Amino acid sequence: MKIGIPRGMNYYNYYPFWHGFFTWLGIEPVLSAKTTKKTISDGSRIVVPETCLPVKIYMGHVLDLIDNKKIDVLYIPSHQSIAPKIYNCSKIRGLPDLVRNVVKRNFLLIEPTLDKSEKNQGLYQYLYDSVAPLGITDKKLIKKASKAGWECQNKFNAMLRSGMNLNDAIDKIIKGDFSVETQEEKKKYSVNVAVISHGYNLYDNRVSMGIFDKLEKLDAKAYAPENLSVEQMEKGYSVLDTTLYWANENEMTGAAGYYMVDNNIDGIITLTSFGCGPDSIMIERITRFARRYNKPLLNLTVDEHTGEAGFITRLEAFTDMLLRRKRETIIKSLSKQFGEQKEQKLSQNQTVS
Repeated sequence: MKIGIPRGMNYYNYYPFWHGFFTWLGIEPVLSAKTTKKTISDGSRIVVPETCLPVKIYMGHVLDLIDNKKIDVLYIPSHQSIAPKIYNCSKIRGLPDLVRNVVKRNFLLIEPTLDKSEKNQGLYQYLYDSVAPLGITDKKLIKKASKAGWECQNKFNAMLRSGMNLNDAIDKIIKGDFSVETQEEKKKYSVNVAVISHGYNLYDNRVSMGIFDKLEKLDAKAYAPENLSVEQMEKGYSVLDTTLYWANENEMTGAAGYYMVDNNIDGIITLTSFGCGPDSIMIERITRFARRYNKPLLNLTVDEHTGEAGFITRLEAFTDMLLRRKRETIIKSLSKQFGEQKEQKLSQNQTVS
């Protein structure tokens, strides 16, 4: 038995759980291919132009599963609310409805709803609805499968906290390799940069244009929201004087707030998709507080027409500015230290005289 999972949106957050859950039940998860130019163009053709880039990409992945992978069972959940009064944006909440209305193919759509703001729509009901259409209705069996899912998810989170790239961590989950690679001697970089974005933007190399590799070539160490614990991201809210409302706000506002006051971070880069309503609100607050804390900030906005040349130029200019700023700070610190030492010597000489 096979079930298709599009490589987009919540895939970057929850695929390890889905992999462990479905595999334990004897169901083979099949992923769509990585995003290409064709993925974007195919998805863009079946939705209105105003649709945000992540959804266009997601639709392209749906088509890839049906047309290229020949999968006729698709798993597209609706994550309404992950905690009481904490909601996802409309594009995530309405994914099943959108797919059902724009993808004109013959396939079975499995669309469980997770809404912790409503009664009787918790995790186990969500999991039951995920496999009941496939004939699996034994609740004890489903609960055991959920434990296998959480085991994969927890190990995945541990790998991310260690600094591992998200895509590498998912590959390890698929292979059943839960080892965390450690380096005795870590490379020292000229500058340290926090890159703030949602997983579906940041780890889709077609969207982010391989931003991690580009920063590496610029001798800049990149830190991501996934490298932080939930507790660390929660501290970020107090820094930005706000509270959690959007379900995926941890990886934006929470992470930005934490890195804002981290002296190890020289600057912050935000990466958002054009036309994203929730992100526009969060970016405005991040920008305002970056000025208050005197933390350099680069806001990058992408869509399907964004050119790589301009993208690279902005990254180069930003990292150059951070390096000059860091050098000036070091020079001022050394000058101040030298001046204080000189004053002390003069004072000592006068005392001896």
